[in-house]
Amino acid sequence: MTQRQKAYVAALLYACIIGFSFMFVKIALAVANPMDTLAHRFTVSFLAASLPLLCKQVRLDMNSKDFLAILPLATLYPVLFFAFQAFGLVNTSSSEAGIIHASVPIFTVALAAHFLKEHSTSWQRISTLLSVAGVIYIFVMKGFAPEMANTKGAILILFSTLSLACYNVIARSLTKRYSLFVLTYIMTVIGMIAFNGIAIIQHIIDHTLTAYVTPLINSDFLVAILYLGVFSSLGTSFLSNYALSKIEASKMSVFNNLATLITIFAGVMILHETLQYFHIIGAAIIIIGVIGTNYFGNKKETMAE
Repeated sequence: MTQRQKAYVAALLYACIIGFSFMFVKIALAVANPMDTLAHRFTVSFLAASLPLLCKQVRLDMNSKDFLAILPLATLYPVLFFAFQAFGLVNTSSSEAGIIHASVPIFTVALAAHFLKEHSTSWQRISTLLSVAGVIYIFVMKGFAPEMANTKGAILILFSTLSLACYNVIARSLTKRYSLFVLTYIMTVIGMIAFNGIAIIQHIIDHTLTAYVTPLINSDFLVAILYLGVFSSLGTSFLSNYALSKIEASKMSVFNNLATLITIFAGVMILHETLQYFHIIGAAIIIIGVIGTNYFGNKKETMAE
């Protein structure tokens, strides 16, 4: 298997983990508020990421200059991405958030062209728009009625989307300078510090500090947090960093829409939700868009070589 093929496998695993994570988020949010959930999931991520260091299987070779270079990446994802998403979902529906989030590939293509000089072909751009259209089609058919009261939430979700697009672009260059472990570990540490800090300060202000640890005695919450912390936070950071070290940011970004598709089918298979005809049509559109974005990109590279 070539390095590029391994990158696509990593991107596919990334989409699968993100797709199934929605169910575990719902389980966790039934027990704790969004900020506490983020705090605990990144604490689990930090503990899991620290195991190789404690066992002396890897070394963290970096200095303060390296930390400052990675800090903007970690600030974008996970800190700003999840923070904007958590507060945005308070003021908007999941359908609206899903449609806005589907625009990640469009922003990534534009930013990658400007900053990384990764110019896509016309067919790549059409395929990217096709994958976005597939997501929007599914949400519209499920029932979508935007309201002016949701403007604040929509803006926050848009900022979350832009944060992820910027992460795709910055990670593309940093993965060539730093090891995957260093990048992933620093991202995890900063996420853990940021979300625990916000959660604890909120509880101190509200005089509800015991509520911060109460969810940890709930078995369902612990299972959800283990999945979200180890796989959905730590695992996806490693997989996305690896994929971005081998393939273009624009190609990687369309896998976010594939994750939306996997979330829908996970609901059908596990939660026994109803599969409608528009799910199948939307799925076909998304898959065609993802394949087209990567196929025409590889074809362009072959012709250039």
